Amino acid sequence: MTTPMLPTAADLWPLLPEVTLIAGAFALLMLDLFLDKRQRIITHALALALLAVVLYMVYAGVGGQGTVFNGMFVRDVMANVTKLAILLVSGLSLVYAWPYLRERDLYPGEVPVLVLLATAGMMMLVSAGNLVMVYLGLELLALCSYALVALNRDDGLSSEAAMKYIVLGSLASGLLLYGMSLIYGATGTLDLGGINAAIAGLADRSLLLAGVVFMVAGVAFKLGAAPFHMWLPDVYHGAPTPVTLFISTGPKLAAFGMTYRLLETGVGPTAEQWQWLLAGLATASLIIGNVIAIAQSNLKRMLAYSTVSHVGFLLLGFAGGGAQGYSAAMFYAISYAIMSAASFGAIIVLSRQGFEADKIDDFKGLSSRNPWQAGLVLCVMASLAGVPPFLGFWAKLVVLGAALNGGFLWLSILGVVCAVIGAFYYLRVIKVMYFDEPVGPAPAPRTDRVVPIVFGVNALALLALGIAWNPIMAWCQQAFAG
Repeated sequence: MTTPMLPTAADLWPLLPEVTLIAGAFALLMLDLFLDKRQRIITHALALALLAVVLYMVYAGVGGQGTVFNGMFVRDVMANVTKLAILLVSGLSLVYAWPYLRERDLYPGEVPVLVLLATAGMMMLVSAGNLVMVYLGLELLALCSYALVALNRDDGLSSEAAMKYIVLGSLASGLLLYGMSLIYGATGTLDLGGINAAIAGLADRSLLLAGVVFMVAGVAFKLGAAPFHMWLPDVYHGAPTPVTLFISTGPKLAAFGMTYRLLETGVGPTAEQWQWLLAGLATASLIIGNVIAIAQSNLKRMLAYSTVSHVGFLLLGFAGGGAQGYSAAMFYAISYAIMSAASFGAIIVLSRQGFEADKIDDFKGLSSRNPWQAGLVLCVMASLAGVPPFLGFWAKLVVLGAALNGGFLWLSILGVVCAVIGAFYYLRVIKVMYFDEPVGPAPAPRTDRVVPIVFGVNALALLALGIAWNPIMAWCQQAFAG
């Protein structure tokens, strides 16, 4: 019996950003014990500063790259690029959250701590080299997300959303864990690289393929792909809008990283089977998400169903496979995270105490009341619809090209048709802003200046990045080069 190699101090260096983030989160938790409600801005500001420090550490390559802890943790270019995007949108969600939650007296000191720990879970997820690390990162993210969704305990809608999220999230985790156990039973190892190597020597792959099916189902739950999307509209609708913004951005990037690690790094030799599974999920997501979104009058529910369709586009890249497919899927995940932050940011910037601005009718006549704000919302909706030259157009284009390159011509055609269908409900928001009369009295002007400025930068970035999208795509291609 061989003695396993014990981790050394050198193993901690590539983990330095995660260690810094977790240590900082616990320090903020202790600090918050000594602060009252009026001083919560200190915890909030320090959380943002911590995210900025960790983002710099990842960008500057502090700690270096490598595979440590006997292959459990992998820090490579793919992990670094995804972590940069995760840290950016987590910081954005905190900026959007402060005035909204403070106005409604929903800002306990645990909010920034939960966001920081969830971000750490996402970072571990995209660096997982072992099934144990995948599950550890996933559950750290999930448990923090459950608590954030249940933030408004006095609201029945929020409590209902949290219960559905916990129950269905636990079911998804169980499916994923069961699939992992079957794969371990077939290959005899938890290491993703070891699983990949062991598959070649399997004479009978029936147990392995059963595990892959369950694992893909678990991944589809976490992504929100149809027909495993039933939790998503209720959670998006019931959660406080800044929490919805958070769970619609970073966790999608983390789910992308988890999907790549499990399917390509782990069970890559069975790609011929799971690519067809992902193609089926993409088909269902594109059709169901777009068709049901048309019928929604609540903007948060509409954006939730549109998320299902965007997951379908993301899966086009995975179905295509290869370096082109994975880089296209990563580019789509990053682009969608920025667009989703802006879409829910539009709701936050227009909302006030007692006015949530979460119905499409709430945007009626916005161009006559606030032309600048209406122009920014137009940028967001046009990008989500895939109108050139906005970022969303290029994101859709690259994943459609990846699916076409992977031999899924029919899926690419379906993607184009569904993109046209999806444009209808995004353009409807633009129509009510510019062609309908305002309903009711104008809401009181905002007292803060930070959120409107951040939303303006977020929305205009969709146009700027659409014009200069090549650097981001080059990073994504670099992540999968060689």
